[in-house]
Amino acid sequence: MLFLSIVVGIAVGLAAVIIKNSVRAVEMLLTHKFATGLEQYLFLLYPAIGLFLVAIFIHIFLKQRVGHGIPSVLYAISRSNGNIKPHNIYSSVITSVITVGFGGSVGLEGPTVATGGAIGSNLGRLLHLNYKRILILLGCACAGAMAAIFKAPIAAVIFAMEVIMIDLTMAALVPLLLSSLSAALVSYLLLGPTTIYKFEIVQQFSLGDFPFYVMLGVLTALVSIYFTKMYMKISSIFEKVKSWYYRIIISSLILGLLIFLFPSLYGEGYEAINQALMGQSDFLFDHSLFFEWQNNLYAFIFVALAVVLFKAIATSVTFGGGGIGGIFAPSLFMGASTGLLFSQVLNAFGNRFSQRNFALVGMAGAIAGIIHAPLTSIFLIAEITGGYELFLPLMIVSTISYVTIKYFVPNSVYTIQLAKRGELITHDKDKAILSLMKIDKLIETDFKIIEEEANLGDLVEKVKASKRNVFPVLDAEGYLKGIVHLNNIRHIMFSTELYQEIKVKDLMFIPHNAVKPDQSMEEVARQIQDSGHFNIPVVQNGKYLGFVSRANVFSSYRRMLRYFSED
Repeated sequence: MLFLSIVVGIAVGLAAVIIKNSVRAVEMLLTHKFATGLEQYLFLLYPAIGLFLVAIFIHIFLKQRVGHGIPSVLYAISRSNGNIKPHNIYSSVITSVITVGFGGSVGLEGPTVATGGAIGSNLGRLLHLNYKRILILLGCACAGAMAAIFKAPIAAVIFAMEVIMIDLTMAALVPLLLSSLSAALVSYLLLGPTTIYKFEIVQQFSLGDFPFYVMLGVLTALVSIYFTKMYMKISSIFEKVKSWYYRIIISSLILGLLIFLFPSLYGEGYEAINQALMGQSDFLFDHSLFFEWQNNLYAFIFVALAVVLFKAIATSVTFGGGGIGGIFAPSLFMGASTGLLFSQVLNAFGNRFSQRNFALVGMAGAIAGIIHAPLTSIFLIAEITGGYELFLPLMIVSTISYVTIKYFVPNSVYTIQLAKRGELITHDKDKAILSLMKIDKLIETDFKIIEEEANLGDLVEKVKASKRNVFPVLDAEGYLKGIVHLNNIRHIMFSTELYQEIKVKDLMFIPHNAVKPDQSMEEVARQIQDSGHFNIPVVQNGKYLGFVSRANVFSSYRRMLRYFSED
């Protein structure tokens, strides 16, 4: 496993370098020689071309679904035993490069994680590793992807444990460290030693700044709530549009118009974030219709606020139109813009706050809120910018942002859909184990079936032949009509004179606690506990399938708990 974690780290590091350099090449090709006065109209056109090319690749050449980065990895962990289809090794790279290069307002971190996850998953399957080890390789791949793209190996390990939900055991920790280190070294070797975002502290944190960082924490939480709600709302709207042609047209029109009005929404916003970290706001007005008002405070407030609000819409419609990308970069962009806007407004009242510091700390607040990962946000922002001297404000803003959004939105954009379906693996050991258990694997069928029109004599014969004390009552078509418990007939089962007189349908009771084979095990366990019965029936569309027992569920739970708790 140690050797495999290094192999995965190197492979993921190479994938991150390929994605980064490819996007830069496409962006330079499309935008570095704009004809005067023409750039605005090209911004209208580029996103449509990109989304159309992605659709052609997916629907005509690939003919398979390409997952959205981190959610696809979480789904693989919770629902498909860690299996990710091999095409994701290259399909996420191709589609994300086209999406972001042509202006899709998303990031590259998610596709890099998806590519890494596919590498780890398929390497594990190739070597016939069990689920537990494949899970560790998935974590290694995800940590390696984050380490390579951000050059932040410590934050990458924390990310794997906080977002991907890899347990903190020595069996997992050492491979995670090796994978993230290997990937980061590859990134340093091929992309150079400089940090991805340039930052220099010109004003130290002072205790008097504390209330304002608290306010920034609340503000980034509100931005995070807005982003999450907007993302889910737009996603649900696009899901109702069945034709991918129409989805592309709608997305292209909205995205093209937004980038036409606010060019800083183009792509992942790497250069824009760097300008914000230098305390500059030029990125908000470059190539913009509002360029001549860039020195006007009210114009700045209007444009900065519009960019923050419209970034959430631009990101959501990019995904809705079939674009492939990640949410990390949009989160960083919104956080940096929010921090810059907040500090500018404060300074308009005669204060002298560092715009650089507030932009930096705003990034951490947005990551903590949108991704629901406060520890990742603190260490990631400190590592990628070298801003370790601002650890206290990073902790203040990240913690407040996370605590605030958890009250309103319990799950992040990555996990909200899985959580709704009860498929999310969490660090709550009980819920995690229950989510991995499947009811169809625990159904018992060695129960003697009796028809509802049978009599007591027929039932006694079933009792003689059975080792169970529960008897399902079915009609001729196999529908469950009721249940007879042995204890309920014990007082009359030896009264032979009643054998022909009493019908089974008069002895049975109708169960109100039947479960379905597609229910989550957490719901099943709760029903078993609430019912007080040792066995509860399993039905599919009303037809009897068998029973699931308290003893079998508990034994399976203990077995899995012991398996996943061992180093």
